Amino acid sequence: MNDPRDLIPLKPLVFQVLLALTEGERHGWSLVREVRQRTGGDRILPANFYRTLRGMLGDGLIEEAGRKEDRRYFRVTTLGRDAARLEARRLQELLGDARTRRLLRKT
Repeated sequence: MNDPRDLIPLKPLVFQVLLALTEGERHGWSLVREVRQRTGGDRILPANFYRTLRGMLGDGLIEEAGRKEDRRYFRVTTLGRDAARLEARRLQELLGDARTRRLLRKT
């Protein structure tokens, strides 16, 4: 898959993982902690999380960056970064529409 538009809209967990990886390589547990922090402590089931990572690897959004001390590190790919940008723009447009319809106040 080469066109990030084919992946939009992204699932919320996929978008959160991509956001975390834009800051650099991370291992799985580190990603879980950051996503939980960003989402207000929402519980993430390990099986679902690692299934999501496998799907992201398969879609080419992330790649393995290596292994250290039995931990697998991941990094975002160019496709993943482009998909995250498109998703951020999509969400921004939705928020703009919500503000126009007076569901949210302008900040």
